[in-house]
Amino acid sequence: MNDKDNKLIALFMGLKEDGVDGYLVDMNKDYGYQIVHESCFLYDSEWGWIIPVVQKIEEECGGVPKQLLDVSFYDEIGDVYQAVVEFIKEYNSERSKWNEQTRIEEGLDHKG
Repeated sequence: MNDKDNKLIALFMGLKEDGVDGYLVDMNKDYGYQIVHESCFLYDSEWGWIIPVVQKIEEECGGVPKQLLDVSFYDEIGDVYQAVVEFIKEYNSERSKWNEQTRIEEGLDHKG
Protein backbone atom coordinates (compact mmCIF):
# COMPACT_ATOMS: atom_id res chain seq x y z
CA MET A 1 0.00 0.00 0.00
CA ASN A 2 1.18 3.51 -0.76
CA ASP A 3 -0.18 6.02 1.76
CA LYS A 4 1.24 8.98 -0.18
CA ASP A 5 -0.60 8.04 -3.40
CA ASN A 6 -3.77 7.13 -1.48
CA LYS A 7 -3.62 10.59 0.12
CA LEU A 8 -3.19 12.16 -3.32
CA ILE A 9 -6.36 10.41 -4.48
CA ALA A 10 -8.27 11.37 -1.32
CA LEU A 11 -7.39 15.03 -1.84
CA PHE A 12 -8.54 14.77 -5.47
CA MET A 13 -11.82 13.33 -4.18
CA GLY A 14 -12.38 16.42 -2.05
CA LEU A 15 -10.96 15.64 1.36
CA LYS A 16 -8.96 18.41 3.02
CA GLU A 17 -5.71 18.44 4.98
CA ASP A 18 -6.37 18.46 8.71
CA GLY A 19 -3.18 20.22 9.71
CA VAL A 20 -2.05 17.18 11.64
CA ASP A 21 0.42 15.08 9.66
CA GLY A 22 -1.24 12.08 8.03
CA TYR A 23 -4.84 13.07 8.69
CA LEU A 24 -7.51 14.32 6.29
CA VAL A 25 -10.98 15.73 6.89
CA ASP A 26 -13.97 14.34 5.02
CA MET A 27 -16.63 17.05 5.01
CA ASN A 28 -19.04 14.97 2.91
CA LYS A 29 -20.61 13.23 5.87
CA ASP A 30 -24.34 13.60 6.52
CA TYR A 31 -23.71 14.85 10.03
CA GLY A 32 -20.60 16.97 10.44
CA TYR A 33 -17.29 15.60 9.32
CA GLN A 34 -14.89 12.73 9.79
CA ILE A 35 -11.15 12.84 10.36
CA VAL A 36 -9.38 9.97 8.61
CA HIS A 37 -5.75 8.84 8.70
CA GLU A 38 -4.20 8.39 5.26
CA SER A 39 -3.43 4.72 6.04
CA CYS A 40 -7.18 3.99 6.11
CA PHE A 41 -7.77 4.65 2.42
CA LEU A 42 -8.19 1.53 0.28
CA TYR A 43 -7.97 2.98 -3.22
CA ASP A 44 -5.12 0.61 -4.06
CA SER A 45 -6.87 -2.56 -2.94
CA GLU A 46 -10.66 -2.21 -3.19
CA TRP A 47 -12.61 -1.79 -6.43
CA GLY A 48 -15.39 -0.06 -4.49
CA TRP A 49 -12.93 2.70 -3.61
CA ILE A 50 -11.23 3.19 -6.98
CA ILE A 51 -14.33 3.08 -9.24
CA PRO A 52 -15.77 6.40 -7.90
CA VAL A 53 -12.36 7.99 -8.52
CA VAL A 54 -12.40 6.82 -12.15
CA GLN A 55 -15.94 8.16 -12.50
CA LYS A 56 -14.91 11.56 -11.12
CA ILE A 57 -11.93 11.65 -13.49
CA GLU A 58 -14.22 10.95 -16.44
CA GLU A 59 -16.56 13.75 -15.31
CA GLU A 60 -13.69 16.22 -14.81
CA CYS A 61 -12.23 15.43 -18.24
CA GLY A 62 -15.45 15.00 -20.18
CA GLY A 63 -14.38 11.46 -21.04
CA VAL A 64 -11.70 8.89 -20.38
CA PRO A 65 -8.20 10.39 -20.23
CA LYS A 66 -5.24 8.79 -22.01
CA GLN A 67 -3.80 7.27 -18.82
CA LEU A 68 -6.96 5.25 -18.27
CA LEU A 69 -7.43 4.19 -21.88
CA ASP A 70 -4.44 1.89 -21.54
CA VAL A 71 -6.04 -0.10 -18.72
CA SER A 72 -9.37 -1.81 -18.37
CA PHE A 73 -11.32 -3.13 -15.46
CA TYR A 74 -10.27 -6.61 -16.52
CA ASP A 75 -6.73 -5.68 -15.47
CA GLU A 76 -5.45 -5.96 -11.94
CA ILE A 77 -6.58 -3.24 -9.55
CA GLY A 78 -2.94 -2.18 -9.18
CA ASP A 79 -2.80 -1.27 -12.88
CA VAL A 80 -5.93 0.86 -12.64
CA TYR A 81 -4.66 2.42 -9.41
CA GLN A 82 -1.33 3.38 -11.00
CA ALA A 83 -3.12 4.90 -14.01
CA VAL A 84 -5.33 6.95 -11.67
CA VAL A 85 -2.31 8.17 -9.67
CA GLU A 86 -0.49 9.10 -12.89
CA PHE A 87 -3.52 11.02 -14.12
CA ILE A 88 -4.01 12.94 -10.86
CA LYS A 89 -0.33 13.94 -10.71
CA GLU A 90 -0.50 15.26 -14.28
CA TYR A 91 -3.87 16.92 -13.60
CA ASN A 92 -2.52 18.69 -10.51
CA SER A 93 0.59 19.79 -12.38
CA GLU A 94 -1.42 21.23 -15.26
CA ARG A 95 -3.84 22.94 -12.87
CA SER A 96 -0.91 24.45 -10.97
CA LYS A 97 0.62 25.78 -14.21
CA TRP A 98 -2.74 27.22 -15.24
CA ASN A 99 -3.20 28.90 -11.85
CA GLU A 100 0.29 30.39 -12.02
CA GLN A 101 -0.28 31.68 -15.55
CA THR A 102 -3.60 33.22 -14.51
CA ARG A 103 -1.90 35.03 -11.59
CA ILE A 104 0.74 36.42 -13.96
CA GLU A 105 -1.84 37.55 -16.52
CA GLU A 106 -3.94 39.24 -13.86
CA GLY A 107 -0.91 40.98 -12.35
CA LEU A 108 -1.24 39.08 -9.10
CA ASP A 109 2.23 37.57 -9.26
CA HIS A 110 4.42 40.11 -7.43
CA LYS A 111 7.84 38.51 -7.73
CA GLY A 112 10.95 40.56 -7.42
